[in-house]
Amino acid sequence: MMKAWGIIVAVACVFVAAGVAEVPFRARSRPSLIPAQRPAVPVGQPVTIPTPLGLPPVPIPADNPPTKETIALGRRLFFDKLLSKDGTVSCASCHDPKHAFADPRRVSLGVNDTPGTRQGMVVVNAAYNLTQFWDGRVTTLEEQAAGPVANPVEMAHSLAGVERKLMGNPKYVKLFEEAWGPGRITYAMVAKSISSYERTLISGNSPFDRYFYGGDKTAMSESAIRGLKFYLNPSLKAANCVSCHRIDKDFATFTEEKFHNTGVAWDPEKNQVTDMGRFAVTGNPRQPGAFRVPTLRNIALTAPYMHNGSMKTLEEVIDFYAAGGRPNPFLSNDVSAKDWPEIPSGELDQAKKDLVEFMKALTGDVPPGAGPPEDQE
Repeated sequence: MMKAWGIIVAVACVFVAAGVAEVPFRARSRPSLIPAQRPAVPVGQPVTIPTPLGLPPVPIPADNPPTKETIALGRRLFFDKLLSKDGTVSCASCHDPKHAFADPRRVSLGVNDTPGTRQGMVVVNAAYNLTQFWDGRVTTLEEQAAGPVANPVEMAHSLAGVERKLMGNPKYVKLFEEAWGPGRITYAMVAKSISSYERTLISGNSPFDRYFYGGDKTAMSESAIRGLKFYLNPSLKAANCVSCHRIDKDFATFTEEKFHNTGVAWDPEKNQVTDMGRFAVTGNPRQPGAFRVPTLRNIALTAPYMHNGSMKTLEEVIDFYAAGGRPNPFLSNDVSAKDWPEIPSGELDQAKKDLVEFMKALTGDVPPGAGPPEDQE
């Protein structure tokens, strides 16, 4: 027993030396936020989520097939402030449909206007992500739907507290019975309902999609077409735009399942990382200040940008990457070379303008029924 304890102490010392001791083990192991309860199995009318031009079929988990009833219930829950402890914050508070389900504030605010440290990620097309949140700490939309409710600086509630609120609401008791069958309401049903609704928030058929996949060569402006060529330019050294915001043969998610340190979370004056990002989940010594790659779809509608909302415009973001990001000991190898040396200096300003026009062409259709129910508007 004493020998085993000595090994544990030795391992702990290694983590202290590496600066990892402040990261709770539970953050690295990522346990499920949803307590185990009776299985939540939809009982309603199955539906198929349509696939718009430019995107692959929506991945559907085997234990949560979408139904008309769960989607409608999830839509109502998404816009209901009942999920927060004091009834002031809903999912839509930080994922506003008027801003393409993004947060127009620099960082998201919770109950009592408590500021968080990050901006809420865009929900549109999140169904394609293999990890959720900026640091990828959970792997499913169902788990993501539990996190903000129990977070003390977001909704500041408890999963059990939400269950009690819903069980005391006759309207919700009826809706849950239609979607999940009779019996006690569990948070697993809440999370699965919200997730089924979020899987319908798919946006494609943008001018880019019609041009690139649909063959309509008039769908994008000449400036946007030049911007696309610049976006795909393989001569930028190190990385080009498409290296991280992917365009594939048959579809384009404009993201990838990796985490990068671009220097946004580096404070050069204090010579330190201001947000550990992915490192807090994995403990990987290469990942301090690394965050997941956000999709560029609808990017013109989702300002401000970066995990901390520190950049107000697309022009500011492009200038940041043109400068090679912000140097720091953990900078990703996938950040492009400084000043894009292979682009003639006389062409650089126009290339940046064209790139902005291309990104504006990534604004897609909003699926019908995406907004709040009429009685919640």
